[in-house]
Amino acid sequence: AGFSTQLLHGPELDDVPQKGIWLIVSSTHGAGELPDNLIPFYDAINESQPDLSAVRFGAVGIGNHEYDLFCGAIRNIDALLIARGAQRIGDRLEIDVLEHEIPEDPAEEWVAGWKTLI
Repeated sequence: AGFSTQLLHGPELDDVPQKGIWLIVSSTHGAGELPDNLIPFYDAINESQPDLSAVRFGAVGIGNHEYDLFCGAIRNIDALLIARGAQRIGDRLEIDVLEHEIPEDPAEEWVAGWKTLI
């Protein structure tokens, strides 16, 4: 679509420009916990409390609705980024693995609409 992107799997906060557009994608583990690769990133933002007002972001989570904290990881990341001043672009996507045999299908549909909001 003509966008320049960089993929970061388990980024360190210092590796991520604190401006521009972020697309955060996270699964949920256990009782709503973040996956291991995102814990240091989340903790760094939570502890250092950077000003993220120059960040706009999209949020995509994947989980299982049979758990009480369905998509808890992406909900926590979303709330933290907003608390630090970031602005979410569009709605957060929460994919239920029990409803979507191929979770990439709803993600592809969502991102097609999301990129028009950028």
